[in-house]
Amino acid sequence: MKNLFLTAALVIALSFNASANTVTESTTTNTTIHQEKEYKKIEASEISQDALKVIGAKYSGYSLEEAYVAADGEYKLILSKDGQKVTALFTAAGEFVKEV
Repeated sequence: MKNLFLTAALVIALSFNASANTVTESTTTNTTIHQEKEYKKIEASEISQDALKVIGAKYSGYSLEEAYVAADGEYKLILSKDGQKVTALFTAAGEFVKEV
């Protein structure tokens, strides 16, 4: 009888211990999307005159090969000098962003 009582107590104790050790796992997934701007080809005459003045100061002596504009007004210009082509990005105001 004593063994039966101890066995029952042990089973109850183990069941409380098992329920107290419930582990919850949570998985968080982070997704980064990098979307490049889409540029539309434009004529050089469509670039604002103010922007052209600033761009001309930075790239004097370069000729404009192709011009593109993004929806936010950013310009992508392909310039050349002495057979070397440079692709440069400018804001709508003509401020230099970077060369790519």
